[in-house]
Amino acid sequence: MSGASTLFIVLGLFLLGGVISFWKQGLPKSVVVVLGIGAAMSLAAGLMRLDL
Repeated sequence: MSGASTLFIVLGLFLLGGVISFWKQGLPKSVVVVLGIGAAMSLAAGLMRLDL
């Protein structure tokens, strides 16, 4: 596992935690959706960079 893939996966999990937190706080859905898209893209980038 390279450093970049680890960084992307950790960033994606951090953003996913933000999505859950913002959803519980009742923030507008557009903010939650944009943050969720960023989390999904970051996780996808990290998984695609894995050396399998």
